[in-house]
Amino acid sequence: MADASSPPTDQLAAATLNNEVPKAQFSDRVPIRSIISRPDGGSGLAGLKARVGGWVKTGRKADKDAFAFLEINDGSCAANLQVIVEASLGELSQLVPTGTCIVVDGHLKLPPAGTKQKIELRADMVIHVGPVDPAKYPLPKMRLTLEFLRDFVHLRSRTNTISAVARIRNALAFATHTFFNKEGFLYVHTPIVTTSDCEGAGEMFQVTTLLSEAERLEKELLQNPPPTEADVEAAKFVVVEKGEVVSQLKAAKASKSEIAAAVDQLKISKESLAKVEERSKLKPGIPKKDDGKVDYGKDFFARQAFLTVSGQLQVESYVCALSSVYTFGPTFRAENSHTSRHLAEFWMVEPEIAFAELKDDMNCAEAYVKFMCQWLLDNCLEDMEFMADKFDKGCIDRLKLVASTPFIRVTYTEAVEILEEAVKNGKKFENEVKWGIDLASEHERFLTEVKFQKPVIVYNYPKDIKAFYMRLNDDLKTVAAMDVLVPKVGELIGGSQREERYEVIQSRIKEMGLPLEPYEWYLDLRRYGTVKHAGFGLGFERMILFATGLENIRDVIPFPRYPGRADL
Repeated sequence: MADASSPPTDQLAAATLNNEVPKAQFSDRVPIRSIISRPDGGSGLAGLKARVGGWVKTGRKADKDAFAFLEINDGSCAANLQVIVEASLGELSQLVPTGTCIVVDGHLKLPPAGTKQKIELRADMVIHVGPVDPAKYPLPKMRLTLEFLRDFVHLRSRTNTISAVARIRNALAFATHTFFNKEGFLYVHTPIVTTSDCEGAGEMFQVTTLLSEAERLEKELLQNPPPTEADVEAAKFVVVEKGEVVSQLKAAKASKSEIAAAVDQLKISKESLAKVEERSKLKPGIPKKDDGKVDYGKDFFARQAFLTVSGQLQVESYVCALSSVYTFGPTFRAENSHTSRHLAEFWMVEPEIAFAELKDDMNCAEAYVKFMCQWLLDNCLEDMEFMADKFDKGCIDRLKLVASTPFIRVTYTEAVEILEEAVKNGKKFENEVKWGIDLASEHERFLTEVKFQKPVIVYNYPKDIKAFYMRLNDDLKTVAAMDVLVPKVGELIGGSQREERYEVIQSRIKEMGLPLEPYEWYLDLRRYGTVKHAGFGLGFERMILFATGLENIRDVIPFPRYPGRADL
């Protein structure tokens, strides 16, 4: 992966001639990564000048406060750069507290033999200090739990763990775009506000201005009460009166100018009546229809609207024209769940492939997951080594396994038979095993971690537990659906061949008890130039959980949203 913080070779050569390490192209400092992430650990830069900036991870005074050792980090890599600052350059007590931001000019020096650092910076000048009051700073220099850090989402990216997760997340996002671009897919931005429920589950956040409009109207009516019936009658009387004036002028054969002036007065009185009548109908509260139901025709979009649970349906409209597409964006689910695997706002990667069947879908999903795993091994190993050291010793081996091993493929029926056999042999599951169930996480992990000890793709699921858009198989009992299961998290990907037959998908929508009207546009894709196509969705946060070995999904998204919490 190209290092965005590394300067071009010619810039590096020119700067070296000037006896200084080149700064970042758009920042007035040398990224720490470009110093210590070199193959030689930065030792080859000894003797050069550099301006560095970052936040103090640890700091201490030494030699009777004659100087201070500061470990600083700027987020460009996991490792810190040691900076030595003499007392003559500034107030050391302001520099050593954890969280302090500093910018210094100095010379890179080789450290004493036997130290772990390959290079350190001896400061010549302190350019900037962003001080911290240690008594008030909420992230002290100690091991903090991830649960504690969730109360400080605006500061937690300064910790080693969350900054490593941020770089891993960035690498996986870059890998995603790289993979699909390399394979000829077009990136399509699907809407966040939608009027259709992709999953048919109904657990959607509603988007409406009816509540705020009702509050606004209530305040307005208190300040300026609506016209009474007497006010309306008075306005009607004025219209009648003005109309009679016009009639009288015409009968008296008055001048055109006199009649025109009277007609203008009549128009004004009619407009005034219309406004009075309209205001007289205003009532506080949510607008209702005659049957008592909410009148969404008065809402912002003139119909019910929601935050999307998936961009799949919309991106299908583009696959039926552009052949290979994907969307990658935030999705939302109003599920009142407090588990370590659920968020109210999460990101999905959703490719769609035209002229493709289920086997093509499975091949694409397997290749994509392998590509991401290899990408982390090639481009993010330092952060992965941190995760292995602090959280999950097997995370790197797991990436290597998935990147290099063909995925096992079994039908849903075969998977259930395997689980039933395990139960017969004494394995206890909390959830019952029988044909027709939706496999629970414990079932999925048994298949991947115990039975096969590698990723597994389960396909051809019962139609009753899958969405309406999945292609009905010839047995009329199963659909061409597939789930990619991986060790540690279970289901990572869910996908299917889409139902391209108009009559079949229409009957499936009705069968699921969904209204046809919101899906008429979706049915048009089958009415006009239908094509076999398939796709899948990968939960991006689940991929990060799988990669890092972290246990809670709230720790792998920058600003987690879940029941009761939406900080910032």
